[in-house]
Amino acid sequence: MRLSKKSRDTTRERAQRALAHNGRSRVRLVSVLLVLLLTTAALANFGVGDLTSAFTFPGRLTGAVLVAVAFTAFVSTIALVDHWLFRTFPHSGLVALLGAFLALLANLTLFLELLANADLVRWKVLFGALAAGSAWAVWAVWRTLGVIPAPKRVATALLATTAVAVGNFGYQNLYLPSQREIRPMIKLTLEKPVVNKDRKAFSVPVNITLENHSDVSFDVLGTELHAMAQQVKLTSNDQLRRRWRTVAAQWSSLERTNPLSRREVHQPGQLVEAQPWMRFGEPIGANDTVSARVIVQLPMDTPYDLVAFYASAHLTRKDRVSLDHLEREGYSWRDKVPHWVKKQKNTDSVFYKSKLSENNSIDRETRNPRYITVYWQFGTHGANITENISAAHGKDESKEETEDRYGLRVIEAGPVERTLWDIKSQE
Repeated sequence: MRLSKKSRDTTRERAQRALAHNGRSRVRLVSVLLVLLLTTAALANFGVGDLTSAFTFPGRLTGAVLVAVAFTAFVSTIALVDHWLFRTFPHSGLVALLGAFLALLANLTLFLELLANADLVRWKVLFGALAAGSAWAVWAVWRTLGVIPAPKRVATALLATTAVAVGNFGYQNLYLPSQREIRPMIKLTLEKPVVNKDRKAFSVPVNITLENHSDVSFDVLGTELHAMAQQVKLTSNDQLRRRWRTVAAQWSSLERTNPLSRREVHQPGQLVEAQPWMRFGEPIGANDTVSARVIVQLPMDTPYDLVAFYASAHLTRKDRVSLDHLEREGYSWRDKVPHWVKKQKNTDSVFYKSKLSENNSIDRETRNPRYITVYWQFGTHGANITENISAAHGKDESKEETEDRYGLRVIEAGPVERTLWDIKSQE
């Protein structure tokens, strides 16, 4: 018992001697206070931003955790001053150690996150320095503690805090990216054609329905419906094998149904109709259904045998990114466009643009602003929509980045084909 008491007294005396050297001790105190106060300010900035403006519950939870850690770090600065100078509260040193440890955990986690995703170097440098400074602060405070009371309780508190932080980090970075795919569905149906009164033309009503069977909302980047008319001749015998192979080799470049029969001779499709069926920038709510009805007209003496209808919608998930405001930007034949747009021959583009808002304050503060440009492209092949995301003066984001981080989704329906022989026979 005496040996234990002597050892304990020796430890306490050693800690008191560490605080007795006023010059070095005050410098350490100021340094640790600076680390904790900077951590408090940085974490509070991100935490309050996430707590008030994050798009998802996990983002709000992250904000609440950061605010709690920032508050603990601030309280620990008061405890540190008391422990270092006054010793009025017996457990002030332990509170200071806990605050320094939480600061280390938060700074290190954010530093690793910023290394992977941040664009701005100053934030990486700041949190790298804060992580190193927090580690040193833990060591500096630990050296001044003589005896740590109730070590099991302290260990339990630290383990619980660590478990919450690690669990939240895993949920944000491991579970969410691997969650099940959320993709709305387009239904495309045709009504019975109607012959005009002058019998010189006929109309085909097309009903388009977009069903969102999920708890996630979307923003519309663009929608399009186009109709491709074709001439289809039937032969009484199979085509020559060599000719059929030549046609089959073109399937990848033709936007139509790939014929499996060797007795159908399909000519290249011709665009006869292309138009949007929903305004760009419109929202689609969770568990919502949007319907549109488009009328496609053709002359009675049309040379085509069938018409194939296609519909698509380009969307972004509202829980991943927010559009500020999609606005018409320009035209490919008179405005500056990327090289990949220019090299598409016999194609004209109308494009519009919007700034993107990230779904959490950390990305909004540490990444360069991103912009999305949507190109509505017209050509003899038909009509299609293409979008790309890039920084103001940076490279374009990859397809994986646009789908995973920004939640871009392309929904398509078709072809839905309608023969015209019964209509043309009414001439």
